[in-house]
Amino acid sequence: MEGLVIKSTGSRITVRLEDGSMQDCRLKGQFRIKEIKHTNPVAIGDRVVLEVDAQHGDGLITKIHPRENYIIRKATKLSKVSHIIAANLDHAYLIVTLAEPRTSTGFIDRFLVTAEGYYIPASLVFNKIDLYGPELKGVYKQIRGIYEKAGYRCFAVSALKGTNVDQLKSVLQGKINLFAGHSGAGKSALINAIQPGLDIRTGEISGVHLKGMHTTTFAEMHALNDGGFIVDTPGIREFGLIHFEQSEIHRCFPEMERMLPYCQYKNCTHTHEPGCAVKIALDHGDVSRLRYNSYLSILNDS
Repeated sequence: MEGLVIKSTGSRITVRLEDGSMQDCRLKGQFRIKEIKHTNPVAIGDRVVLEVDAQHGDGLITKIHPRENYIIRKATKLSKVSHIIAANLDHAYLIVTLAEPRTSTGFIDRFLVTAEGYYIPASLVFNKIDLYGPELKGVYKQIRGIYEKAGYRCFAVSALKGTNVDQLKSVLQGKINLFAGHSGAGKSALINAIQPGLDIRTGEISGVHLKGMHTTTFAEMHALNDGGFIVDTPGIREFGLIHFEQSEIHRCFPEMERMLPYCQYKNCTHTHEPGCAVKIALDHGDVSRLRYNSYLSILNDS
């Protein structure tokens, strides 16, 4: 039989079967001895083939179907080992907070580059807008403008107050959606607001910051009543890129990729070449200086 991996704690894997029932499984030993350079041989969202022991009811995953795409990052900052956050995604949403904790534009850009690199549509969700004072509203307007101009759809919500949650919920139907971000960004709280019956555990709400610190320790996929799924993920402190060549990076910045045909050189790196359309657009304010600096930083790390 076949199914969809919805939870993995390392030793135990939960698979949603085609009839909607759940099956606890373990992974056949052959997957662990292969030269797999991921911390997790099986990922949330994997489509698998399994056998079930009729006597004991245990499942054994015997095959993992090829992945259509995945979101991947370095397991640690200095590691060459990778961790697959989730696979076979229709859309990836980065939950962004401008304070407590602050999501840097560098973190945002590295996440978006990974999504672009694996052909996964991505959007930004600005959470905790109920906390925005005059200063944060100005920062929010500036940052949202940068990413909308680059071509990304942005949402502004408050999981705590329920503001604009229905707007986000409406675009999730029928899709496998990833929610990612820093610890404390409100991923689990937002999923609870989208579908209250899930009751995903969050931490205490701080009386000072009114922020729910989520307590997710393993990624898990949740089915939505209106169809589709949300993958809730543990908080990510840093997002290290892996498996990218320098020549690929510019393709993962849509606003730069659109300008490449107007560059003097077809293989323009947008760093030093004469007649570079991106550098010209940068001087005119048509390309964000923040995004361009992220691009240079990623190039230097590649």
